[in-house]
Amino acid sequence: MGMKCTAACLVALALLGSFCDAQWGGYKPSKPAYPNPGLPQRSDPVKTPPAQQEKQTYEEPLVWRYPTDPQPEPQPEPPVNVPFELRHPVPTVTVAVECRERDAHLEVKKDMFGKGQFINPNDLTLGNCGAVAEDTGAQVLIFETELHGCLSELTMTEDALIYTFTLNYNPGPLGMGLVVRSSKAAVIVECHYPRKHNVSSLPLDPLWIPFSAVKVSEEFLYFTMKLMTDDWQYERPSYQYFLGDFINIEAVVKQYFHMPLAIYMDSCVATLSPEQSSNPRYAFIDNYGCFLDAKLTGSESKFMARTAHNKLQFRLEAFKFQGADSGTLYITCHLKATSAALACDGEHRACSYIYGWEEATGAHAQCASCESANTGNGLGSSSGGTRTGTWGGTSLSNPGRKARDVSENESFEWEGDVTLGPIPVGERPVA
Repeated sequence: MGMKCTAACLVALALLGSFCDAQWGGYKPSKPAYPNPGLPQRSDPVKTPPAQQEKQTYEEPLVWRYPTDPQPEPQPEPPVNVPFELRHPVPTVTVAVECRERDAHLEVKKDMFGKGQFINPNDLTLGNCGAVAEDTGAQVLIFETELHGCLSELTMTEDALIYTFTLNYNPGPLGMGLVVRSSKAAVIVECHYPRKHNVSSLPLDPLWIPFSAVKVSEEFLYFTMKLMTDDWQYERPSYQYFLGDFINIEAVVKQYFHMPLAIYMDSCVATLSPEQSSNPRYAFIDNYGCFLDAKLTGSESKFMARTAHNKLQFRLEAFKFQGADSGTLYITCHLKATSAALACDGEHRACSYIYGWEEATGAHAQCASCESANTGNGLGSSSGGTRTGTWGGTSLSNPGRKARDVSENESFEWEGDVTLGPIPVGERPVA
């Protein structure tokens, strides 16, 4: 039975195949020419032979090198004569002290070193004391202390009590605290008080006469005269002058530990030799401080305005004696010093003739007697003594203290003659 089914199936299949061939007319379609989109198309790789590497060549050889270190440019040779002058520091007077009976008064310029730069007031102390005031107009710091204050030191000698103060300048750093433009400095200030003399009695009017006023002391003060530069700041290094120049002369009395003093010129005479009584002689100041040269010759000679009580300055137009072979001059002045507390009077004055008589401190009324005095030709006599000595390059004659009655004047006077020279005066060269 099984074999019959198999044979029947095969016959059916054969008939089905013959029927399909009859439907297509005996044509059988070929395989499609386009690829199956579901399968990737693969092409056979083409093998090419590898190219040979050629050696790289350059048309020009390489010339690059490492750069050399830079060299400084040569400096031009300086000229032989360079207009240069090394400026050396010049000492300046910027500290002043007044020693009083119970205390000391100091004034310090804010331009302490004289170079145009103000110091910080907090950097300056007197011992352990700061400034008590400041004068903004004069740019001055003011210190005041008792004699035993501000870490002062007392020293006794046979004749004096000496109080020593130290003015300390300790500059602080500038900016961020890295630089300073000045160094530390210390100025020693001393006040001297005599042990064998009474204290000043000028503010009092005692009924008794102090012993020091009766006894004339043997001490004397030092008077000096020196030639000054045109700005009155320095001593003139040369004594040579020419006709038409002005001879600037400064007279000073050294006070040391004395009370404040004022200096006056009773007379001045010019001669050809150091002897003031020699001839020819020309008295250009006479009659207790009357400057006669401007009135006699029409020159511009005069006293300068006072800058300090113990200092007197005047200028004299240079001249020569007519008919004299020598052009060398000697100038001798009779100087005197008295208390600065006393006012000007007919014997204590410095009068100049400038379209009329004017006094150096403004007390013009005290010059009235200069006009009525017998001026003559300036060949008058000059007061003074005969003993001579030397001091500071000038000749000092008859130094001493003048004896005066205390009932007439409560102050002593010191006087002396000072000679300055030789001063050559030549003819001005013609260009």
